[in-house]
Amino acid sequence: MTVRPGGRIRLRAGSRPALPPDPPPSVVDGRRRGAELIGSWRAALRIARREARRARGRTGLVLAMITLPVLALTFLAASYEMSELTRDERTARQLGVADAKLNWAGDFPVVQDEWGEDWFPRDKEALTAGVPPTTEVVTRLLGPGSRAAEVRGWTPVTLRVDGRRNSFIGRALDLSDPLARGAARLSQGRAPVGAGEIAANRAALRDLHARLGDTVPGADGGSYRVVGVVEFPDDLGPLIALHPSAVPPPDPGSTETSWLVDLPKTMDAGLVQRLNERGFVVIRHTGAEEHPFLRAWPGAGTADMSALGTGVLISGLGLLEVVLLVGPAFAVGVRRRRRDLALVAVAGGDAAQLRRVVLADGVVLGLLGAAAGLLLGVATAFAARPLVEQYVFGARFGGYRCWPVALVAIGGVAVLAGVLAALAPAWTAARQDVVAGLAGRRTPPRGHGRWLALGSALTAGGAMIAAFGATQSRTWVILIGLILGELGLVFCTPTLIGLLARLGRALPLAPRIALRDASRNRASAAPAISAVMAAVAASVALGTYLASDSARDARNFQPGVPSGTAQLFWTEQDGRPPPLTEVASAARAHLGADIVAPMDFPECDPAHRPAGTCSVEPVLPPDQVCPWRPGDGLSVEQRRVARADPRCQLSDPGFDSEYVQVLVDDGTALAVLTGASAEQTAAATAVLRAGGAVVTDPRYLHRGSVAVAVDRTFQSEGTQPAARTVSVLTGYALPDAVGPTRLLLSSAAATRLGLTWYTRSWAIPVPDAPDEEQQQRLAEALRPYGEFVLDVNRGRPSFKDPLLLLLVAAAGMITVGAAGIATGLAAAEGRADLSILAAVGASPRVRRMLALCQAGVIAGLGSLLGIVAGLGTAVIILSSRNRQYADTWPIQDPYPIVVPWTALGVLVVVPLVAMLGAGLFTRSRLPIERRLD
Repeated sequence: MTVRPGGRIRLRAGSRPALPPDPPPSVVDGRRRGAELIGSWRAALRIARREARRARGRTGLVLAMITLPVLALTFLAASYEMSELTRDERTARQLGVADAKLNWAGDFPVVQDEWGEDWFPRDKEALTAGVPPTTEVVTRLLGPGSRAAEVRGWTPVTLRVDGRRNSFIGRALDLSDPLARGAARLSQGRAPVGAGEIAANRAALRDLHARLGDTVPGADGGSYRVVGVVEFPDDLGPLIALHPSAVPPPDPGSTETSWLVDLPKTMDAGLVQRLNERGFVVIRHTGAEEHPFLRAWPGAGTADMSALGTGVLISGLGLLEVVLLVGPAFAVGVRRRRRDLALVAVAGGDAAQLRRVVLADGVVLGLLGAAAGLLLGVATAFAARPLVEQYVFGARFGGYRCWPVALVAIGGVAVLAGVLAALAPAWTAARQDVVAGLAGRRTPPRGHGRWLALGSALTAGGAMIAAFGATQSRTWVILIGLILGELGLVFCTPTLIGLLARLGRALPLAPRIALRDASRNRASAAPAISAVMAAVAASVALGTYLASDSARDARNFQPGVPSGTAQLFWTEQDGRPPPLTEVASAARAHLGADIVAPMDFPECDPAHRPAGTCSVEPVLPPDQVCPWRPGDGLSVEQRRVARADPRCQLSDPGFDSEYVQVLVDDGTALAVLTGASAEQTAAATAVLRAGGAVVTDPRYLHRGSVAVAVDRTFQSEGTQPAARTVSVLTGYALPDAVGPTRLLLSSAAATRLGLTWYTRSWAIPVPDAPDEEQQQRLAEALRPYGEFVLDVNRGRPSFKDPLLLLLVAAAGMITVGAAGIATGLAAAEGRADLSILAAVGASPRVRRMLALCQAGVIAGLGSLLGIVAGLGTAVIILSSRNRQYADTWPIQDPYPIVVPWTALGVLVVVPLVAMLGAGLFTRSRLPIERRLD
């Protein structure tokens, strides 16, 4: 080789350039396998796309079942993302056109973050509420050229609507001021300019039954004229805007006062620090950037990982339900394409390539369903945004945006659902007999004992894991157990179908054929039955738990007064309560009550009330005091002894000591409050009139006496030790009294203990439970004395949980849907059998009856298995919780096992509805096909 000037190379005669070395055989094999894999998937995806176009009905069915959950999840993700305001959006919403917002925290220095979202007092020992400063003081603090507009964030407004008093939340601000106007949007009318004018948002106008220009009466006289329609973007609930002159000055300690300020220059750190020293928290624009797209989960950085795991597991249950519903369509598609798949095998395709052909269907349909669901979900979220803002979140959203990370995850889950739904049919297609596939013959199903063994093991393991999770009160562990148990039952379902088919020999023609078809087409029947079973089992298990929990709460329910008795509470803190004659007259006129018993509560000398505290309680005799207290960390043996000790049976394990309600009564309110018998009431009244005391817990009675302790704590410069005095009074016990543990002191005993008493409520036996109108009239009759609330004891609460109804409705919809899908696929697959029936002279009614029985097999068997599995799951979880309570102290009541019979009745009726629907929507005419030879 010669190099000539100019860089040209001339080869000598007979010389060759050096070739690169050959790659090693492993690299060549890897490249070839990669190219073959890519080519195989490319061909499989082309076949799947062609098949999707050919079988449009089945394709539409699968797409609908994948698209709908994707649409719902995308809608929720996009709506949530728009509802989460960025820091700039939150600041702009509070400031409007102002430069900053000052929130009054108190008369003490504060330390805040850069944006004013978090703050804390600098010296926790020197907290004084103080009175919020005036706008003039704030303006002087800001410096020359500054301006401030006061905003009162929460002001109660009471108005009359149709003669009744209704309370609304008001905001006091001058909407005519450009500073305040930026924080609200005045859509109609004008801003209030005086104390007698208001502006209301649309929700408040609906509650007021008023329009722009109407006059609304006030609760305490006077009236307000609606002059404007305003909207506060942070609260779309009923809200009223008042002029600042319509509200009194703020009370000491009020923290609802803030100021929107306009500054001649940018607010610097020095001014913020000076305002913090005076007790102001400053909200302002800082220019710091925020990147919300980096957030992978709501509230990243403070997310509860337990809640995240629970959400993932619940999503996994939903994914399994979608896979089970979609699986039958893929199974039927594989059976209808068995000849095409056999041709692929004859042309040299191996089992892996056959599996790819079927899995490609899941990939293609999963991608199409994910794309359609994501697009429709985002579009629906954007279109329905005003309704979601108004009726769900109650606040305006930020910018139009979606949650990319969540959308990618949802789309991936949709594709995964399609692939998983096609997994079992792909495995079956790879194992089919090629000769039988070419001839168009069915391959008889073979029972595999290993699937039954695997399903049984998973079911037993899932039950044990769920039981362990119940003992540890960990929801995510319980969900893992439920998922494993459900998968185990799915694996056991094909074997169970085969066993039931053997029992169908003694049945009439239509049910026998339905059971035979279900056994022959287990790949499509088993997932449909499993989907119904999973939905029913979940609703029955959760419904049983809810019913049992409600029964436990009802058993522990402790009314304050006997059933049929109402309590009237006086809610005013100052002033004098109404006389007993006024209350009795109002109760007789509006409630039809003949008896009104005052409930008088003892207190120490009112002169010491502002500077100290006072408590009165009965004292247990020494031989009745439990040697342990909750939270002592007892050993197993000590807990066993405490559970057997009658002195340690606490009525409320949540308190270290039992609460005792102390009243002053001379026998007037005794029968009304306790519901005791006439003999016991007479004996107790005699003790009270003799200057004694009555207790409803007999443990406090010792040799006919009751010890009563009075603790007084007086505070001057510092808190001094409490002065405790114990007095022994003649006592009587009412062990059968209704209500909490009570100590009733006679007036003579209360006076002897240095106590006075005051009335805060009244017990009123009513013939019938008063309705809202009666309660309103009673409150209006006593309005001169203040606000009153009436509480009626209607007995033990009944179990009416709307969540159970939603679960039953969802399970019913899934049952009907799965039965309809499986019946339709079975009808399309069994046209040859129907032609044979027509050829041998079967009546048209046979086809309708056959469809009815096929739906009954899917819905009935799935519901039956679901009910059994759900009840078993609930029993395991409740029994595990009860075993956990068996050795704990304080003693907690076990869960009774209560079956929600109403829900079970609905779930039993749902298969009949599915069968009726299949019978009504199935054509009776049998197909007659001519066979071409």
